[in-house]
Amino acid sequence: MAAKVTISNNGSIRIEGDFTIQDAEGNIFGLAGRTVIGLCRCGHSENKPFCDGSHKRVGFASVCTARDLPPPQPKL
Repeated sequence: MAAKVTISNNGSIRIEGDFTIQDAEGNIFGLAGRTVIGLCRCGHSENKPFCDGSHKRVGFASVCTARDLPPPQPKL
């Protein structure tokens, strides 16, 4: 299954399907076979980049509605 990314209202970014997650140096996180993961969006997780539910404790609020982006600008 291709990866599906869902931006949860007032919560994490949920990724499900076939995906890998890597750090800035290209090292792959070991996900122990998980096919669903939540990434922190609030900045308060003790387990970044993964969500630990801290958004509930800190009252994180953010609702993102789907929209169309403009075409990318040509690179010069």
